[in-house]
Amino acid sequence: MTQSNNIKGALLSLAAFSTYASHDVVVRILGANYSPMQTLFFASLLSFPLLTLMMVGDKVPHSLRPIHPWWVALRSLNMVGGGLCGFYAFSVLPLAQVYSILFTVPLLITLLAIPILGERVGIHRAGAVVAGLIGVLVVVRPGSTELNLGHLSALIAAFCVASQSVIARRIGNEENSIVMMLYPFAAIFITMGIALGFVYEPMPFVDFAGMGLIAALGFVGAFLLVGAYRAGEAAIVAPMQYSQIVWATIFGLLFFDEVPDMPTYIGAAIIIASGLYIVMREALGGASENTPVLRNRTRAIAPGTFRVGRHLRRIEAAEAKAEQADD
Repeated sequence: MTQSNNIKGALLSLAAFSTYASHDVVVRILGANYSPMQTLFFASLLSFPLLTLMMVGDKVPHSLRPIHPWWVALRSLNMVGGGLCGFYAFSVLPLAQVYSILFTVPLLITLLAIPILGERVGIHRAGAVVAGLIGVLVVVRPGSTELNLGHLSALIAAFCVASQSVIARRIGNEENSIVMMLYPFAAIFITMGIALGFVYEPMPFVDFAGMGLIAALGFVGAFLLVGAYRAGEAAIVAPMQYSQIVWATIFGLLFFDEVPDMPTYIGAAIIIASGLYIVMREALGGASENTPVLRNRTRAIAPGTFRVGRHLRRIEAAEAKAEQADD
């Protein structure tokens, strides 16, 4: 991998996460008037045509029966919980606080990989996890600030995203890609559709268009990530997610009159440093057989997104097949 490719990968990743940050701004704006269940339902509904294009493009025959039904069900529930809690957190908390808490995903993946993937976590990664959790305490400052349901929702969202990633790592090489995409989508659509009967508020066209924008931004962000991981090394691309704290500062100031305080920046810095340490440990080898953090490529709380890793493998398989045909 050349340096120019890594630079291209980093720039595409930065573009992806700026797109996701724009996605979160729209969620925050709509969250002022609508329940996160209504927003998630319509954003998921409007993402279905985009995801259908992904499924139609997969020419490999598939069965809709899961090979691992319980793992698929658990992953689907985590996608429902992650999307709902993530949308709620963005609706009620400052952007910088939500991102700081979501940055704990690599730490939680490291912990969940122990029981699910059989990973062994040594003193270095364990210390990074402890440091990251201290960073969370610095951000939320229990006792000095009022903790609310938004903080809990952000933590649950981070846990759900980490769970999805580790489960996908466990079954992703065996489970059908259509199953991995369709079942979570169906779970979100059904559960939020039921809840919609209790929370629905009529929407003007501009707000309905905003729901569609959420879906489109999630889809575009995922495609940019595919390009980033195709161009650059995972160890270069993955840390670009932390650029979202910059966008949180800019967008928070521009749209919501939010200025993160110093403890938020300090806590975020601790969490980011912990996550980067784990990424570097995995990239250098010898610390993880599964590299679960580096394989966490999908931003799971965006309804229009899709599994980046699976899409990458599909592209690589198609290119390999084309090369064999040329030979």
